[in-house]
Amino acid sequence: MNDSSPDIKSEAAFYRKKFLLSIIIPSVIVLFMWIVRITETIFGLDLSNLGIYPLEIKGLPGIFLSPFIHENFRHLLNNTLPLYMLSITLFFFYSEIALKVLSWTWILTGLLVWLGGREAWHIGASGLVYGLASFLFFSGIIRRYYRLVALSLLIVFMYGEMVWGIFPGVYQNVSWESHMLGFVSGIILAVWYRKKGPQSPVIEWSEEEEKESGNGNDENADNSKMPNLEF
Repeated sequence: MNDSSPDIKSEAAFYRKKFLLSIIIPSVIVLFMWIVRITETIFGLDLSNLGIYPLEIKGLPGIFLSPFIHENFRHLLNNTLPLYMLSITLFFFYSEIALKVLSWTWILTGLLVWLGGREAWHIGASGLVYGLASFLFFSGIIRRYYRLVALSLLIVFMYGEMVWGIFPGVYQNVSWESHMLGFVSGIILAVWYRKKGPQSPVIEWSEEEEKESGNGNDENADNSKMPNLEF
């Protein structure tokens, strides 16, 4: 009991530190989203022209800036919690590749919206939310790692209804293109990074173990042939 106690404490400290590191970047992103929205409100600004406008030069900066721009506080609130939770989950479970996945989800989703969206300003972080949810779900399935599969099922349980947002006409005044293309980006990145990051553990049997098990079976076989002795 005493020997295992330090190991348990060190393991708990490790995961606590890992969790604290996992919230840094998501917290910075969410904080900046709120700063932008509050600044717009205080100074009466409209920064929607920093969003994505498809196939126009003026819309290119939105590939990087649009996740920080929201129509109103309700729009911001709807994106804040899922983005925060999904990005923390990404950094905790996929710490080795989390920054790459987040960056490419951000850029790829924005670029696809710029190439294929309607002629309108596309703003908000919902495309990023759909991209992260898609990556976490499909990555767990592709890797066939029971812990990540369980995570995939949890994502479905919590955000399964989001799938309706990728279809046109379901929600009014919503960039369904950002949702759909974010979803596609997540699938692409789940496949692209399938061999990087956490992998399903492989059980390997050494030859010595096989011999030992074989010897053990032979000994059992020999013992079975011995007559029962009573004393």
